[in-house]
Amino acid sequence: MGDRFDYFVVFAEMRTGSNFLETNLNAFEGFTCHGEAFNPHFIGYPNATHILGVTQADREANPAALIATIRDKTEGMGGFRFFHDHDPRVLDICLDDPRCAKIILTRNPAESYVSFKIAQATGQWKLTNVKRRKDSQATFDAKEFEAHVAELQEFQVYLMNRLQVSGQTAFYVDYEDLQDVEVMNGLAMFLGSEERLEKLDESLKKQNPSPLSEKVSNFDAMERSISGLDRFNLSRTPNFEPRRGPAVPGFVTGARAPLLFMPMRGGPEAEVLEWLAGLDGVPVETLPTQMNQKGLRKWKRSKPGHRSFTVLRHPVARAHAAFCSRILPRGPGTFADIRKTLRNFHKLPIPGDQPGEDYDVAAHRAAFVAFLEFLKANLNGQTSIRVDAHWASQSAALQGMAQFVLPDVILREEEMRPALARLAGEVGYADTPAPGPAEADSPHALADIYDTEIEALAAQVYQRDYILFGFGPWG
Repeated sequence: MGDRFDYFVVFAEMRTGSNFLETNLNAFEGFTCHGEAFNPHFIGYPNATHILGVTQADREANPAALIATIRDKTEGMGGFRFFHDHDPRVLDICLDDPRCAKIILTRNPAESYVSFKIAQATGQWKLTNVKRRKDSQATFDAKEFEAHVAELQEFQVYLMNRLQVSGQTAFYVDYEDLQDVEVMNGLAMFLGSEERLEKLDESLKKQNPSPLSEKVSNFDAMERSISGLDRFNLSRTPNFEPRRGPAVPGFVTGARAPLLFMPMRGGPEAEVLEWLAGLDGVPVETLPTQMNQKGLRKWKRSKPGHRSFTVLRHPVARAHAAFCSRILPRGPGTFADIRKTLRNFHKLPIPGDQPGEDYDVAAHRAAFVAFLEFLKANLNGQTSIRVDAHWASQSAALQGMAQFVLPDVILREEEMRPALARLAGEVGYADTPAPGPAEADSPHALADIYDTEIEALAAQVYQRDYILFGFGPWG
C-alpha cells in the first residue's frame, strides 16, 4: 500500500452500481468496504448489528469514532459507501480530510431512476442468480424524475465544490466503467495499491440489461418529458450541470393568473393551491408546475406585472402538521423509514401500526413532545436522519429560494385570506373567493395538547424563525 490515503469513501446513490463496485473493491486483498456504514436506518447492511465492534448506537452518538475504527482497525485499507441522505455529520469529516480517498460513482439519472422503479416493483435489489430474476416495467413519473435529478445534481455539485475549494481530487467512476477490469485496477492504483485483478467478480448480475424503451411502459411520455434537458449534463459528472441555485419544480403558477406560489413545505399548501386554481376555474392538478429555472424565467417574461408569494405557518402548527401527516400514520406519502427509525432507535412513543382507540390525547401529547425533542437535535445536525423540508426552519427554506428568486410577498397563514384577495386584485382578479380553512390535524388537534411547555420547546427548536419572523405564542 502507498501512503497517500488512510481510508476511502465511495460517494454513490441507490441503483448506481455501488454494490457491484463494493464487491470488486473487496476482491482486492488490501481493501475492505464496510457497506453503508452511515445509513441512518441501519449500520453497514440491513441485518448487521455492528462494524468492527461499533454498534449503531455508538455510531449515532459519535460518527467520528466509527470513521476512526474503519481507518485504524480494518485489515488493509477500509472504507464505506455514502449516499446523499446518509448521516450529514460525516460529510465534513471526510471532505475536510485529505487522507480520505474520494471515489465518486455516477450513472445516467434516467437509467438509475428506471432501475429504482423496477426494483421497487419487483422487490429485487440484488441479483446473483439469473434464474431468479424478476421482470417488470417501470412507469415514468415526470414529477418524481425531476425530484430525482434535482437531488443528484445538488449533491454532485456540492461534492465538486468542496473538493475544488480544498484543492482535492476524486476518482470518478461511471456505471458503465464498472465492467472494465482495467478501470478497477486504475482505482487500486489511485488508492495506492500495487495489487491488480485479472478479472472482475461475477457474483452480481446486471438486473435489467434491456434498453430503456423496453423497460418503461410509457416510454413516449418519458421522451417528451425529458426532451428539453441537456443530455450531456444528465449523463456525466462532475460537470453534471452548470452551477446554479436550487431546483424549482415545486413552484406553482396560476393557470392564467400571473401569480407564482412558492410553497413552504408543511404550510397551508393544499388550501392555497385550491384558491389559485379557483381563480381560473381549473382543477388543482392542472396548475402549471415542474418548471426548471429556464422555464420559470420564460414564464416571468411572458407575464409582465406578475407577483410571487409564499405563506408561513406558525412553527408549532407546522411541526404538528408534519408529525401528523408524515410520521404518525402509515401509508402513501408518509416517511416509513424515518418513522421506523424514530420509533425503534430514538424511542418515540408512537404505535407500531396506525394509531388506534388507545392512542388518546395524553399519548399524542407525549409523542409530539418527543418529536419536538428529536427536531431540536435534528436541526442542530446531531442525528443521522435528514432535515426534511416539512420540518426544516422556514428561514432556511427562504434562504434556499433566494439562491434563485425571492418571493415578492411573504404572508402568514392567519392573514392570508384578506392578503391573497388583495394580491389577486392587484393582477386583475376582483371579488375572488377566500381560501378555505386548513384541514384539522388528526387523530388529535394541536389545540387539544398545546400548552406552555410545548410552546417553549418549539421556541427552542425554531429559535431563528421566532426571532426573524417575530412569531409569538401559537393561537
